[in-house]
Amino acid sequence: MSHIQSIDPATGAVVWEGAAAGRAEVDAALRRARRAFPGWAALAVEDRVAAVQRFKAVLEARKEQIAAIISRETGKPRWEGLAELGSMIGKVGISITAQAERAGERRSDMPFGAAVLRHRPHGVMAVLGPFNFPGHLPNGHIVPALLAGNTVVFKPSEMTPATGAAMAEAWAEAGLPEGVFQCIQGARETGEALVSGAIDGLLFTGSAGAGAHFRHLFADRPDVILALELGGNNPLVAWDGDVEEAAAIVVQSAFVTTGQRCSCARRLIVPDTAFGNDLVEAVAHLSGRLLIGAWDETPEPYIGPLISSGAAAKARAQFEVLVERGARVVEPFGSVEDRSAAFVRPAMLDVTGVSVPDEEIFAPVLQVCRVADFDAAMAAANDTRFGLSAGLVSADDGLWQRFVLESRAGVVNRNRPTTGAAGSMPFGGLGESGNHRPSAYYAADYCAYPMASFEASDASGNMGALDGKLR
Repeated sequence: MSHIQSIDPATGAVVWEGAAAGRAEVDAALRRARRAFPGWAALAVEDRVAAVQRFKAVLEARKEQIAAIISRETGKPRWEGLAELGSMIGKVGISITAQAERAGERRSDMPFGAAVLRHRPHGVMAVLGPFNFPGHLPNGHIVPALLAGNTVVFKPSEMTPATGAAMAEAWAEAGLPEGVFQCIQGARETGEALVSGAIDGLLFTGSAGAGAHFRHLFADRPDVILALELGGNNPLVAWDGDVEEAAAIVVQSAFVTTGQRCSCARRLIVPDTAFGNDLVEAVAHLSGRLLIGAWDETPEPYIGPLISSGAAAKARAQFEVLVERGARVVEPFGSVEDRSAAFVRPAMLDVTGVSVPDEEIFAPVLQVCRVADFDAAMAAANDTRFGLSAGLVSADDGLWQRFVLESRAGVVNRNRPTTGAAGSMPFGGLGESGNHRPSAYYAADYCAYPMASFEASDASGNMGALDGKLR
């Protein structure tokens, strides 16, 4: 039996290690989930709500402990680990509201009786978690799925198994019936066994490449609901306003979480004017002042390391490809002295007039493109196969109305970072950024299917429809 382990990217210390589930273990977990499904689905929704509220109480009681696990395993600063845990806690109440609003029961009187809308769970849901938000993002699938009456088999990222294990412990303490929620650990082979097994849904957050693989894999399995939340090559158009405030928005958009958010700005589009020049200089200056450090250091850093030294090497190679194509280096992709190889400094490139790949660099790398006018800015913003997030920095209401009308993205922000999102709103994108099943508040939509009924208490009155039409 193979083993996996997660590594603190700041120190190289082992955070968690354990056995990886093989196909036999995965299939056994799926059978347990299948057996548990009828009983869980038959419970009154109030009972399922009570269960997820008990889970919330466990998270609140263990907030510091679980946040520290998230931070240590991902490299996120303490403040960001606590923010992620806070989002997990907040997700419970939001999901309960969304379940009632978007997937509850509706009844309307008809002359013969009633028309009733119900929502029914799909069955056994597989959830694959990412490493960048190893608690919050899978939690955003798991809580709505359980509320709807599904059972869940969850495989965390092999890079963040400790967070997955902590979540499993919290669900166990919440007192779910056996088989309703299970966590299996492992790498690619475990994931392959899970998605090829007897599942009714796959809820996935991760890379566009993996999402494309799943779209092809499930093309001939229409019985499986597929919800994909993927990456983006996101544009931020910064057009006018206070240069320092605009620079702060750019830095938070591009470099928060060391650039490891799917909604991070990857492309900064500015006018080829004095404002554009000043802004690029201001962003470079501000990014150089950001505190970089390990998750538990004082003073608190703004960014920590990438998830691994391998991730840093991949991002560096992507950066060098852009340079080879003719991009001008504004801020180099530098390492951090006396730190592990997973630590990198925010980098900037001017790619104006350069043909560059339409790819997501999952690291603090920002590409600057200068344009002549707003028409060109909109064309550049939409020149991508992705469509997750986009942003405009401008005080011009007319430009904002154009931006909203013409943007091809699922999350579009004004004068705020592109990473700004709310659990009370949908979250998802177009093109290679998803498959038109947004998560967050709209997760209730893909966790249950609608069932429409015409109902009467008895069979009287049906013969009347045949009067005069019988021989």
